[in-house]
Amino acid sequence: MRILVISDIHGNLEALETCLAVAKEAGYDRVFNLGDVVGYGASPNEVVNRSRELGGIFVRGNHDKACSGITNAEDFNHIAALAAHWTKNQLTPENLEWVRQLPRGPIASDVVVDVQCVHGSPLDEDEYIIVVRDSYEPLMEAKTSLTFFGHTHIQGGFAVDGEEWATLRPIYESEDKAEKFEFQLKKGAKYLINPGSIGQPRDGDWRAAFAIYDSDANSIIFYRIPYDVAGTQKRIYDAGLPDRLATRLTEGR
Repeated sequence: MRILVISDIHGNLEALETCLAVAKEAGYDRVFNLGDVVGYGASPNEVVNRSRELGGIFVRGNHDKACSGITNAEDFNHIAALAAHWTKNQLTPENLEWVRQLPRGPIASDVVVDVQCVHGSPLDEDEYIIVVRDSYEPLMEAKTSLTFFGHTHIQGGFAVDGEEWATLRPIYESEDKAEKFEFQLKKGAKYLINPGSIGQPRDGDWRAAFAIYDSDANSIIFYRIPYDVAGTQKRIYDAGLPDRLATRLTEGR
């Protein structure tokens, strides 16, 4: 079974469609969507429609909650809060309700065993797991050996194998080409794997990110894909959203 794992699309249609084209060529059987489908980007309805078409497992993200009115975005910075308010007003009634009904993680996989999906952490859907010390309790308490998470917009993850703890980061050779990096999972170890952000990477690499989990090979294939950033930026400018939401896309920050 090959699982396409995507997260933090954030209303970026150009990045999503480019990643899906690459993933289709690579081949996959199921989709795990780790949340923050909307927020920041200028194509919320298009991205929601595409996500609904893909189906699979969904968990809600903090921006999904804010953009659908579950939370009030009081913990967001002013740019994120403005984008959440704009997104809520842009979503069709049907799509707004769909976003509002996204389930809270963790959600156990229905197609492969010993795998779960969350947005932030298995312990708290809004928790950021950024460095290895953040992963200690979530990994020790995880009910599965493999947890897919998003939220940080940083591709990679964390692992514990006996007494050994590790930070996982894919290694790439370029800054502007399509690339992939395969990581072999070890039986008996526990993993937190972040596919990275499709719509707004924050790990210093502007390229859109996703992953494919091959359960037969027990491996994760990380991808970085260049896309039409200028097209996405134009949509943001034309929508009247804050300029910073556009300029940061070329920085990967």
